[in-house]
Amino acid sequence: MHFDWIDRAALARSAGAGLSRRGFLKTAGAATGGLVLGFALPGAHRFAQAADAKLHAPNAFLRIAPDNTVTVIVNRLEFGQGVHTSLPMLIAEELDADWSQMRGELAPAGDAYKDPAFGIQITGGSGSIARGFTQYREIGARARAMLIAAAAEQWKVTPSQCTTSKGMVLGPNGQKATYGALADAAMKQPMPAAVVLKEPKQFRYIGKPMRRIDARAKSSGRQQFGIDFKPENALTVVVARPPVFGAKVTKFDAAAARAVKGVVDVLEVDLDRGARGVAVFATGYWPAKQGREALQAEWDSSAVEKVSSAQQLETYRKLAKAPGGAVARQADVSKLGTAAHKISAVYEFPYLAHAPMEPLNCVVDLKDDACVIWAGTQFQTVDQQVAAGLLGLKPEQVTINTMMAGGGFGRRAVPASDWIGDAVRIARAWRSAGKRGPVKVVWSREDDIRGGYYRPSYVHRADIGIDANGQIAAWDHKIVGQSIMAGTLFEPMMVKNGVDGTTIEGMGEPYAVPMNLSVEGVKQNVPVLWWRSVGSTHTAYVMETLIDEAAHVAKVDPVAYRKKLMGEKHARHRAALDLAVAKSGYGTKKLPKGHAPGAAVHESFGSVVAYVVEASVVDGAPRLHRAVAGVHC
Repeated sequence: MHFDWIDRAALARSAGAGLSRRGFLKTAGAATGGLVLGFALPGAHRFAQAADAKLHAPNAFLRIAPDNTVTVIVNRLEFGQGVHTSLPMLIAEELDADWSQMRGELAPAGDAYKDPAFGIQITGGSGSIARGFTQYREIGARARAMLIAAAAEQWKVTPSQCTTSKGMVLGPNGQKATYGALADAAMKQPMPAAVVLKEPKQFRYIGKPMRRIDARAKSSGRQQFGIDFKPENALTVVVARPPVFGAKVTKFDAAAARAVKGVVDVLEVDLDRGARGVAVFATGYWPAKQGREALQAEWDSSAVEKVSSAQQLETYRKLAKAPGGAVARQADVSKLGTAAHKISAVYEFPYLAHAPMEPLNCVVDLKDDACVIWAGTQFQTVDQQVAAGLLGLKPEQVTINTMMAGGGFGRRAVPASDWIGDAVRIARAWRSAGKRGPVKVVWSREDDIRGGYYRPSYVHRADIGIDANGQIAAWDHKIVGQSIMAGTLFEPMMVKNGVDGTTIEGMGEPYAVPMNLSVEGVKQNVPVLWWRSVGSTHTAYVMETLIDEAAHVAKVDPVAYRKKLMGEKHARHRAALDLAVAKSGYGTKKLPKGHAPGAAVHESFGSVVAYVVEASVVDGAPRLHRAVAGVHC
């Protein structure tokens, strides 16, 4: 079952037909001069109100400096996936820039940097390129047209007589001028009403392997990540958090913590989900950590639910077997009882922490009427609103500087803004205590793992009836687990009739099977969140292993069985599977004794991936020898 996370109608309006000239604006150049372009997006999205249907004030997306460097403002978080290179590639392609002159810069929180499909500034949904493809290319094309117009005016020729190559405009009589030399003059040119984008066969950068803009800095240790950033006079803060979500501290030894060299102060603070903890302020991370260990904190968890993994699993198993639940998909399962063959299976999935390489961290500098935040966040708009609400400020009074991050997998995009909110609460407590100056809140690796917002635990129960001809005659399936979207801004579009779309995405399709699918949503005192491919992190494994089981019962080759269940539909799935099969030698390659092939295909966030693997069992454990992927983007 496929669910769309994005508003494709809004995406088509904002990108598919290209932006109008009104959507592109020249912005004030830097003190050093140059060409500075931005674009503004209409507020047509799922979260927009009628009054929002206007153009936001522009922010710079492109700067061409006199030294010929081209800086692209990246409206996403770079945390390893490569947008710091791929989005500049789009502009460089249409600009005809010299790749060695390209630079990237992460955008702060701002209306102009909002995702056109979500209506908020976000890095998520596996759509940074898809949703920025036209916008960034048009910025490059318009800048190129203005540079050509400036050169043509200086050389007293027509723009059609000029061409561009590697950061230079070339004239009909051998004239040459770098983009940097023309930047100031180009800034005075009118914005072109329309531009023609390149055809794919003309691409020099798009689709080609390119040197990553941030590769040298990262590989040499010079790249500054959020955890490296510390303003002058900032104190480092480590927090003692309750062992149960929402619990409150009742007692702690502040004197023992203050006795640690480097500890400046200890304060009781409000935390996410109504909890109360203790913040240790110090001159560095190590004294703050040592001070926390000296606290000997005691906690009151009497008012909150204490979740037991064993009890939860037992409850989930019972619910999975019981009738009922919210109906996600209906089908006749009356043939289950009379089916020639039956497959019954239970799948159990644990909570999963995101565990990015860089633990969570956030710097907050709180003033009387403003707040400045430095954080590697995927969720700038939401974080800005939450921070403003906690401080009694307007969102525009909160500045969020986006920092390079070391991984995230969804943990840096929290609807509750737990880690940003906690840092703001701590800065507020610091200021309320009569103190001034920025604070840097750092989570340890252990804090990160224990801190919550996990991929939910799930239990799947499947009963499948297969007839004498090997066909799936009935499939009754139930999923038990917490809803990720309930209580968030995404609930109105993602939770329908009690079914969270993220729980069931990937179920059923691409196979034509009579599946009766229900969901039992459970509330637990464990905060949950999307994790990597969200629903597909459990549904892909369930679907593909069950299809394999059915093929085994039917005594049919698993690839042929899959293709038969797809029918003539799902051409992309068939193409990806055929590619993996062809490149792997599946069915034709002789395998070593004890080795066997396996196949699977699944769609997630618009991409279809098929795998053919070669595996064996060694000492009772599976061993993977080879994997070949077929990908249809």
